[in-house]
Amino acid sequence: MKAYTLIMQRKLKIEGPPPPKPRSQKPNWDYHAEVQAFSSRLQESFSLELLKTAFVNPCYIQTEQERRQALGVDSEIATLVLGDNVNLHTQGQEFTKSFLSDWYRACFPSLPSEGVAAIVGHLTSDNIVCHVARNLAIEDLTMSAKFPVPDKVLHSTFLAVIGALLESSGPERAGLFLRDFLVTQMIGKDLFEVWPVVNPMGLLVDELSKRNVALPEPRLTRSSGAATVLPVYFVGLYSDKKLLAEAPGETILAAEEEAARVALRKLYGYTENRRPCDFSVVQPLPASALQSISSS
Repeated sequence: MKAYTLIMQRKLKIEGPPPPKPRSQKPNWDYHAEVQAFSSRLQESFSLELLKTAFVNPCYIQTEQERRQALGVDSEIATLVLGDNVNLHTQGQEFTKSFLSDWYRACFPSLPSEGVAAIVGHLTSDNIVCHVARNLAIEDLTMSAKFPVPDKVLHSTFLAVIGALLESSGPERAGLFLRDFLVTQMIGKDLFEVWPVVNPMGLLVDELSKRNVALPEPRLTRSSGAATVLPVYFVGLYSDKKLLAEAPGETILAAEEEAARVALRKLYGYTENRRPCDFSVVQPLPASALQSISSS
């Protein structure tokens, strides 16, 4: 037995691990039961037909038809009686962007439209959406031409699930779903991690000018180790003899830019010690989201 184990370990080291198999190719798989369990696990009232459609991607239908035709099956018989998730994906994408935009406009009214668009773009990116989708086991139910499911396909499937929930339970439940699983991905994230501002001092000057506030004046407040390899400088920004913000940096310019970012966080209400969003209160759905649903 020991010799066999050593041989198998050596084989694994030479050949590498076997390619991953989808859950549907493993024992004890019941697709209908898994879809029902998915709905129950999330405690959402999905229409099972819509939910199954949300998991069917166009690439799967095309690949399956080509496979059947390669086996010599008649073209009429080879045609799959399955609808793809293109329409559900479109509905889910429009609703997701509309809801997230209105959510952050309501939570941070001072945040400019560029900042809101950057946050929405971050939350709807492939990286974030696929992370959420894989943790919700959407990948196991996705019908795709390839496995592991490509990020683009998984991203499209997640938005199609949002569209299915929107059609099944209405915009309120879909909004709560987005709040619980996408909005929470911004916890612990700094504003300027997702919104790269090249010239923070210029943006601060524009914001203060809009508010009719005196322009900021940088002042070196403290410094240490100027003659060493690890110097540190503290720069404070003053407006009308009042300290707006102070920040450190390895150079005076870096400290000035960081102080401008600190001042912008204060203006936008996106500081580290801000009051967290109250998820215990069900907020009303934004008007633009309702309008987009009624028009579709």
